[in-house]
Amino acid sequence: MAKLKVTLTKSLISRPETQRKTVRALGLRKINSVKILPDNPTIRGQIFKVNHLVKVEEIAE
Repeated sequence: MAKLKVTLTKSLISRPETQRKTVRALGLRKINSVKILPDNPTIRGQIFKVNHLVKVEEIAE
């Protein structure tokens, strides 16, 4: 199963509360913070909601 490397690239200042909570649920706090997450529909949906704030790379195992 593949994994996703998610990096927060833009600030959460003046973003809607739902986007802030979604980024927080992904485990990201500060700009340039990185999290390795499993590739599943739940994570993909969260990434889709904040795709303008994050950079995503697939990591093959």
